[in-house]
Amino acid sequence: MEQVQLNWIANFIWGIADDVLRDLYVRGKYRDVILPMTVLRRLDAVIEPTKQALLDMKSSLDKAGIVHQDQALRQAAGQAFYNTSKFTLRDLRARASQQQLKADFEAYLDGFSPNVQEILDNFEFRNQIPRLSKADALGTLIEKFLSPDINLSPYPVKNGDGSVKHPGLDNHGMGTVFEELVRRFNEENNEEAGEHWTPRDAVKLMAKLIFLPIADEIESGTYLLYDGACGTGGMLTVAEETLQKLAETHGKQVATHLYGQEINAETYAICKADLLLKGEGDAADNIIGGPEHSTLSNDAFPSREFDFMLSNPPYGKSWKSDLERMGGKDGLKDPRFVIEHASDPEYSLITRSSDGQMLFLANMLSKMKHGTRLGSRIAEVHNGSSLFTGDAGQGESNIRRWIIENDWLEAIVALPLNMFYNTGIATYIWVLSNRKPAHRKGKAQLIDATQWFKPLRKNLGKKNCELSEEDIKRICDTFLAFNETAQSKIFPNAAFGYWKVIVERPLRLKGVDPNRAYTPKEIKVLKAEGQVDESAPPVIKKIHKSGKAEPDPLRGWFPIDAGQARGPAPTGSVPSVVGAAPRGPMAFAFVRANRAALSTAA
Repeated sequence: MEQVQLNWIANFIWGIADDVLRDLYVRGKYRDVILPMTVLRRLDAVIEPTKQALLDMKSSLDKAGIVHQDQALRQAAGQAFYNTSKFTLRDLRARASQQQLKADFEAYLDGFSPNVQEILDNFEFRNQIPRLSKADALGTLIEKFLSPDINLSPYPVKNGDGSVKHPGLDNHGMGTVFEELVRRFNEENNEEAGEHWTPRDAVKLMAKLIFLPIADEIESGTYLLYDGACGTGGMLTVAEETLQKLAETHGKQVATHLYGQEINAETYAICKADLLLKGEGDAADNIIGGPEHSTLSNDAFPSREFDFMLSNPPYGKSWKSDLERMGGKDGLKDPRFVIEHASDPEYSLITRSSDGQMLFLANMLSKMKHGTRLGSRIAEVHNGSSLFTGDAGQGESNIRRWIIENDWLEAIVALPLNMFYNTGIATYIWVLSNRKPAHRKGKAQLIDATQWFKPLRKNLGKKNCELSEEDIKRICDTFLAFNETAQSKIFPNAAFGYWKVIVERPLRLKGVDPNRAYTPKEIKVLKAEGQVDESAPPVIKKIHKSGKAEPDPLRGWFPIDAGQARGPAPTGSVPSVVGAAPRGPMAFAFVRANRAALSTAA
């Protein structure tokens, strides 16, 4: 079906909301009714021809006392879903009263298979029925979706003379219509949309960044795709389409299996419904979600490894509740976040509880394939804090160090500002692989794409620009060329590591006695009340006996004569000066910032 026809169908369904729901719901809540009703109408139309065969099978299974009926009923319906009620949507049109319609409609919903029930539960669609029934809008809503002006069935609608009035709507076309409705509803709710919806231009770029470098190496076979914060599933479906097109261009046949996890109930329902509508029932079963299924504390695929992974995790969002469920920082032993690295059997990747975005990256890195020719490729969106937040030895820095020392980072692409619906902050795409080509080994590429965009005619929330096809091509060409330009900088991995050295000058105060060591209590008083004088002698806090310590000016240990300090201090004694400190641990950051006296290059 042509795009013009698909847009017409989407416009028709969009119009139903205004026609039926305008006085019942605020505009931002139309989707609570329209999206689940679109799903119901499509599913109803798909299984309508096999309805009687399904009811016969259900009757036979009941008579035989068979309890586990799901697979048999799927086979009878010829789909990954079914409905065992005696009704179809068409049967519900002729009802004498709203009370009867409400009862029959609820019975109709109860007849759907468990996977559809889960979608309806997460949409919380049953909560809308009393409101629709009370306003006498339920029957009108059903009538609108059964209108002869549109066809949401995969089967053509014919005129009396046998000619085609409306062509059948295939699974891909239905998926396109549904995604267009989701996009429009998300744009209507700009502030909320960005939490669960990544703009398609950014998703297309991410998909190309992970597939184009290996386009010539893709072989016929099966590939697994994963998104640990899948939202409405757009990244998975765009990545799948990109891979399929590339494989077809190179004369290969590939099968793809999609896996995702999403904590938000409604967006999880949209994702699962979208896959069902596209005829991907198996993929829909591989989408796990709901409030109890947090990716961080309740990994749905602990033993799975994936070929390609994409994600746009929440940034700046607290994961304190997840941390508590996992036993707190001291009790957390998840092998995704406490690993063996750098001779440390308990190397911690645990970040601050106020922002868990880098843990989503660590989660994907734990799911890389290490035994295949192509390994795994990852593209993930982050804000700027992931580049440098976290002190030496803390989780964020440790994750960056783990990535760099394993030579997994291929590139970081800085995107234009105001690319996303609900934030104008700087965002970056990280591209990683455990099969870097020879010319990239030991190096990382930083691409400045902040000026490559097309302004929007009308802002969508805070989104005021987009990546055109030309912009996406320009970024990908720069990435593939791997050359130094004004927008592309290439650094050796070592350039991103530094030793943290705290430089503390000796404490010098007027009136101190240079011939004695001060107690901690005295030093505390001196710091509070003393007057700094750079020409005064340093305050001594401890005198080490001869032979017990060697002079080390970096640590503030200096040699003195026997008579310089009060008490028994033989020649060669070493005093510790207040204010000196040793070199700290190594830290990693992907910005070349001026850290003043806090750090020095490794």
